[in-house]
Amino acid sequence: MPTTVEAPPDRASPAPLADAPRVSRRRKALRPYLLSVPAVLLCAGILYPFFLGVSYTFFDFSAANPAPDAVGFENFSTILSSDAFWTSVRVTLVFALSATLLETVLGVGVALLLNRSSLIGKLFERVLIVPLMVAPILAAIMWKLLLLPEVGWVRPIAEFFGVSNYNGTDSPVMAMVWAVVVDAWIFTPFVAIIALAGLRSLPKSPFEASAVDGAGWWLTFRKLTLPMLWPYLLVAVIFRLMDNLKMFDVIFGLTSGGPGDSTTTLQISAYLEAISYARYSRGLTYMFLLWLLVFVISMILVKYLRRIQDRAAGV
Repeated sequence: MPTTVEAPPDRASPAPLADAPRVSRRRKALRPYLLSVPAVLLCAGILYPFFLGVSYTFFDFSAANPAPDAVGFENFSTILSSDAFWTSVRVTLVFALSATLLETVLGVGVALLLNRSSLIGKLFERVLIVPLMVAPILAAIMWKLLLLPEVGWVRPIAEFFGVSNYNGTDSPVMAMVWAVVVDAWIFTPFVAIIALAGLRSLPKSPFEASAVDGAGWWLTFRKLTLPMLWPYLLVAVIFRLMDNLKMFDVIFGLTSGGPGDSTTTLQISAYLEAISYARYSRGLTYMFLLWLLVFVISMILVKYLRRIQDRAAGV
């Protein structure tokens, strides 16, 4: 009896795929603008207070005059013609340049020590960022207690080394010196980390060739390490100089601008005018002049950094 082969059952034909959602041209055109909304809001949140503060510099707004009148450039002329302003400018520049120079030198030295593979270097590398983890105002208060002539720990150490007339931060010179030292204690690790990253990214072949030629450590550092490391150091210098020009918390926590006006920077002068004396327009004028100083110096340094980077790239 012949066998009959049954035909396989008809397979159901696959269902047609659903049409992919079509994005309209209008939504495609609006997508870049929607993605830029957070950046626009952030810029508005920054620029609105800035321009509002600049506008107040042309008024005589204060606690005694809550309904200010327009005075034009009177605030600028009054401040620029006062000796207190130029003293603040001098103190600001002295502090910023001294602190930045000390932090750069110490940071490079620490980075060179950490770049050597040793047990002490690896241990110190782990604790290097500890000062950066402390709030500057807390570090300033801590150092202020240490520097007190009556109960501080610095006085016995100074007397051990033969300093008999230790007076902490009571003298104008020592107040500035200790302000620079405290700032360097806090922020030297920042420079050291950037310098260490630069050292570890440098090519090894030039140093191997100099070692074969018998070049000494100082010649290698001066002719090879420092020129190739300079772009990294300049980035650290720009950040630290800009921050030191507008430094407030370290100096105010340590000396409150004293003794006298020996450590009264532009930032502290603005605080005294706006908060202590309640002359808001005068304080905002100080802040605007400080912003101009920081802006001009930073633009010069950034332009110099670009020139160095182009030279390193062979442009």
